[in-house]
Amino acid sequence: MDIHKYLKEKKEIVDKALEEFLPDLEDSRQDTEAPSSLRRAIRHSLFSGGKRIRPILAIAAFEAVGGTGKAILPFACGLEMIHTYSLIHDDLPAIDNDDYRRGQPTCHKVFGEALAILTGDGLLTEAFRLMTQESSADPKIVLNIVNEIAQASGISGMVGGQVVDIESEGKEVSFPTIEYIHTHKTGALITASIRTGVKLGGGDEKTLQAFTQFGEQIGLAFQIVDDILNVEGKAELLGKSTGSDLSKQKATYPSLMGIEESKKRAFTLMESAIQSLYPFGPAVEPLRGIAKFIILRES
Repeated sequence: MDIHKYLKEKKEIVDKALEEFLPDLEDSRQDTEAPSSLRRAIRHSLFSGGKRIRPILAIAAFEAVGGTGKAILPFACGLEMIHTYSLIHDDLPAIDNDDYRRGQPTCHKVFGEALAILTGDGLLTEAFRLMTQESSADPKIVLNIVNEIAQASGISGMVGGQVVDIESEGKEVSFPTIEYIHTHKTGALITASIRTGVKLGGGDEKTLQAFTQFGEQIGLAFQIVDDILNVEGKAELLGKSTGSDLSKQKATYPSLMGIEESKKRAFTLMESAIQSLYPFGPAVEPLRGIAKFIILRES
């Protein structure tokens, strides 16, 4: 299949849904309207050209197990909001201190640090409102999915991984520590995205286990590729500066294993992920394509 065409089509679906769910962050069902500065900051960050990998993974998994219709969209959009919040906070001076994201000035550079923090906070909480208010799925399934996404986003997932990442800067760390950082900071939400699609699409426990294995492996591979691109990627393609991991002495795969071994590790993870979905036939072809895209991407 043409994975680039597939990603483009699904991105358009996600972007359209985000526009519908959050046109200007004005909601007649709410008592008050969000401040215009907050709406502008949210739109600046949310519609800055992201690839929408996490929502697309959720959609691909949902459709692979037989899910149809738009039931997945509130969750797909919620996942993208959570991802965007994490990027806003990562870019802050207290953490990565980045001036550019996706080729655009970062949220705090445009709107100030205080509003950037609140914009991230707003996106995180709005994501859970969206998933619980806009879903037509069985409330028990919704509760289960929301609980899992919260865990993947919070102290035992993305936030926990980010803390260990920060605490490891400038230190010699072990392989298990780097594995922990990567699987929690990046892998947890990617895995949760795929599991969300399977659960909402009605996949059975055996299917969920296989898709979980796929998600864990491509989630780790995704961050390894990010580490590699930070070393040898092109800033004009990445939309941000390179070399920051080395200057900050971050704990990364290349710093521990070298570039070539890191590439081999990412490729092995991709092959293993694809193999885990072998029993599911053509229905999972988009997921296989995304796994390959993650390894071969330049941004």
